[in-house]
Formats: sequence, structure tokens, C-alpha cells
Amino acid sequence: MKISMASDHGGYDLKEDLKSWLTEQGHEVVDFGCDSRDSCDYADFAEPAARAVAEGECQRGIVICTTGIGISITANKVKGIRCALCSEPLSAELTRHHNDANMLAMGAGMVGPMMARQIVTTFLTHEFDGGRHQRRVDKITAVENR
Repeated sequence: MKISMASDHGGYDLKEDLKSWLTEQGHEVVDFGCDSRDSCDYADFAEPAARAVAEGECQRGIVICTTGIGISITANKVKGIRCALCSEPLSAELTRHHNDANMLAMGAGMVGPMMARQIVTTFLTHEFDGGRHQRRVDKITAVENR
């Protein structure tokens, strides 16, 4: 799977760990930055990562900051993105099943590398259930289009 990734300085180490691990798992990772632990603004990196998913360049996206909050808010401003902030695998599973989330946000200050790998694995391996959930996703899209 082709996955876009981005972080700010607070998520840099976790992004780098996950990027290496995902590549080892056979995924193609497109890294939109940041490139160091130097202070930076998450919006500068979240937007291009989200656009890559919204425009179909990447199938899914993962964004990371210290809490996951700011970077998820930014990603969700891009039309077509449904970015879910998850701190454990069950939320990642349910957001795929029920919300057809196409991006995952995590807080590097909230989850460690091992938990992050479990969350990412769950996010990447579960599919959207459709059915009654499609109606709800369609309503989210309608809000976005107003």
C-alpha cells in the first residue's frame, strides 16, 4: 500500500520509526516531512500529506504530532479527508469499519512505538463495512460540500 506520512518535530521520531517499519512490511511510504526535531508547524506538513490521499496519490495517510490533535484538525480541513485520531487499536478498527477513515493521526506523546505499530496495523488491515455506515459517510461528505 502507498502511504503518505507527515509529522512535526514532536512526532518526528515516531514517524521515522513507523516509516522504516512500514517499508520493511512492504509498504511504499511517501514522507512529506518534517525532516528533523527542529521546531516547526504541523500544518505545513499535514496539508500536503492529506492532499496526496485526497487526490489519490496515496491510498492512506498517517500524521503525527505530540498529541495528534492539531495535525488531525489540519488534515481534516482538506476536502475528502476523514482523519481519525487514535490512541489504541479498537478506535483504529472502528474508524475504518464505520467511518471509512482514510488518514490516521497519532500523538507521539500519547503512544509509544509498539502501540503505534499495533494501531497502524489495525488501521491498514481493516476495511469499510459500507451498508448503513455508507449513509453516514455520505452525510459527512454533504457537510463538507456545503
